[in-house]
Amino acid sequence: MNRSREPWLAESLVHELEYVFFSVFVVDLREVVFVIQSQRNSFHVQQAENLRKDLLLQAQALQEVSNIYLFHTFIFVFHDLLTLYLFGKNSSWIMFLEEDTRVKLHKLHEVLKKFDRRKEWFLGKPLHDEESTIIHHYAFSENPAAFEYPDFSAGWALSISLVNSLTSKIEEEPLKSDFTIDLKHEVALYIWEDGKGPRLTGVPELCTFPEHKPRAQYCATTVSSHSPVCGQPVKSDNIFVAVKTCKKFHSDRVPVVKKTWAKRASLLEYYSDYADPSIPTIDLGVPNTERGHCGKTFAILRRFLSSHVLKTDWLLIVDDDTLISLPRLQALLSCYDSSELVCLGERYGYGLGQGGYSYITGGGGMVFSREAVVQLLASGCKCYSNDAPDDMVLGMCLNALRVPVTHSPLFHQARPEDYAKEFLAHQTPISFHKHWNIDPVAVFNKWLLNDKHTEGLQKSTKEEL
Repeated sequence: MNRSREPWLAESLVHELEYVFFSVFVVDLREVVFVIQSQRNSFHVQQAENLRKDLLLQAQALQEVSNIYLFHTFIFVFHDLLTLYLFGKNSSWIMFLEEDTRVKLHKLHEVLKKFDRRKEWFLGKPLHDEESTIIHHYAFSENPAAFEYPDFSAGWALSISLVNSLTSKIEEEPLKSDFTIDLKHEVALYIWEDGKGPRLTGVPELCTFPEHKPRAQYCATTVSSHSPVCGQPVKSDNIFVAVKTCKKFHSDRVPVVKKTWAKRASLLEYYSDYADPSIPTIDLGVPNTERGHCGKTFAILRRFLSSHVLKTDWLLIVDDDTLISLPRLQALLSCYDSSELVCLGERYGYGLGQGGYSYITGGGGMVFSREAVVQLLASGCKCYSNDAPDDMVLGMCLNALRVPVTHSPLFHQARPEDYAKEFLAHQTPISFHKHWNIDPVAVFNKWLLNDKHTEGLQKSTKEEL
């Protein structure tokens, strides 16, 4: 061999390896499909549109083209991965964003270049449970921290290779779902498939810091707001509060309501199966049921529209073991138009893979605009029994009326202990539910007492982590 050619051969080999490496890992932003998880309410449509415009402006500045789709504009649930595959079949990545996620496209580009686009990747900011929880059906009870799932606020990504595999799986065996409670956890479980699929790969550049914080300069994604405020808070005398209770809880749960959040309500009534003037409670003539409470809830809806109560734009229905911050709710409602059909709270789903419906889960609090209540009752929708699940029946009614339910992650069906600490750390929560194995007054004081929409609560929460 002519040794004088060895340096040239070595250099040529290096160039060849570099070509192979970069042909795999370099990602053009045109190869990234963005799906903004938008909602059909006008406030959320505008939020999503603002994010879309920001992405387009960044792409234009980088002389790139971005493929951006809004979740609410096409019929789609996560299980319909074929839809995503068709949108992104000529791309390498599908990136999911929430409406308040902010993206630095150039940094995201650098992040995605690190991953072989030919392989099956599931990327995101990892969350984990510290103890087994009811909202995750007590999964991984022996070691809850062993399983990680994405914080949707930071954005999350699937390689098209993974989407293709998931699509093939669904075509072979259509997904049969029952309840959808925490989609981010259920998505991760579905992709993992008992170890047959990939686990979530944590990406430190996918962040949930406020976008103006110094630490956010290293992030590809940030969060624009931990608690949206759109103007002057709705006045307390424009919210009618209905508390569902029963005689057996008059002596333990009702005192907690009065000691914590009820003092901030201008218009509040307690509805029970027994009229107790010392509270006072109102007997709606509906017998108490151990579960469901549909009859009682529909009686509340009718009373809200009657002359028995002062006319307000908003109705809040809560359980007697719900803990809620009314000032924070008043601030949040500044973002919504009460003349629209608004049904707001924590959204759950039933049978979404088979044409089911979404509903607002009752324990975290259900908020209705007056117009929504008018339309619900005018539709003739009613309970099939007094003990039917009220929130699910309402979901069926709204689905029949084609009225969207609006999700806010600031409402919580369970206790703070049931959510990942990192998830709560970037929130200013509005509600929690259940008194089980907690001191409800202490929980309220820690999580919900602070009325100001400042970073004080967020900062103190993060320091505790």
